[in-house]
Amino acid sequence: MQVFHHVASLREALAKARRDGKTIGFVPTMGNLHDAHIELVRMARQHCDRVVVSIFVNRLQFGLNEDWDKYPRTMERDMARLRDAACDFLFHPDEGEIYPNGMDQQTRVVCPAMTGVLCGASRPGHFEGVTTVVAKLFNIVQPDKAVFGIKDFQQLAVVRRMVEDLCLPVDILAAPVHREADGLAMSSRNVYITAKERPKVAVLNQSLNWVRNEILAGRRDFAALEAEARRRVENSGFRADYFSICHSRDLQPAADDDKQITILGAMYTSAARLIDNLSLEL
Repeated sequence: MQVFHHVASLREALAKARRDGKTIGFVPTMGNLHDAHIELVRMARQHCDRVVVSIFVNRLQFGLNEDWDKYPRTMERDMARLRDAACDFLFHPDEGEIYPNGMDQQTRVVCPAMTGVLCGASRPGHFEGVTTVVAKLFNIVQPDKAVFGIKDFQQLAVVRRMVEDLCLPVDILAAPVHREADGLAMSSRNVYITAKERPKVAVLNQSLNWVRNEILAGRRDFAALEAEARRRVENSGFRADYFSICHSRDLQPAADDDKQITILGAMYTSAARLIDNLSLEL
């Protein structure tokens, strides 16, 4: 695995790979890699000749009082995992390399669709930071395919919309949610869950499954289902952020006759904000 800290040297290596006729797969991450990240790398490997992974903790997508400074940075362990997963190129830039003119002067990429609801409502400015850095990384790497996890369903939808709107020649692949044995979706922030909370956090996924089963059984009182899901989370001792039953493509509230539905939920533990989702076709 070759490690690059600068845009110019990474571009040079990728240009050679393209001259050799190789396709490029890309997995953008913020590090602290777990099994779900490695599954993204493996999917990129299945579809492309060369795999690039980036590790960059992007301050632009963190809001005030969020955990940018505390976000786990585990570079040595991450590099070992990527080598085992047969990653070809690791791009690990510093902030000055990504934002050479400073973040205050950085040109922003704004996707007005789907960014003011759900996680966007709870984290103002978050998706502007995501779309800006992902657009920059796509321009740096110029991948044929990029892999994102379905766990961050809203992020996946926003990135797809950005790619479509900007006519970027990148094929976005979606990797399934990778879960713990009890159903908890794997996340870098799961390390913040306390030992006392850990046996109960599966309530998020359990509540989503309950809503899905109710819809499959014929219920269409979506507001009541959302409210009951929130109660289930709160009765387990957590604070619900949202439960929303949405149309899968545009994340608008689902209508009675929608055939493609995604149920999204988020809740707070004492030190973590957890998200999850389930999709169904009727």
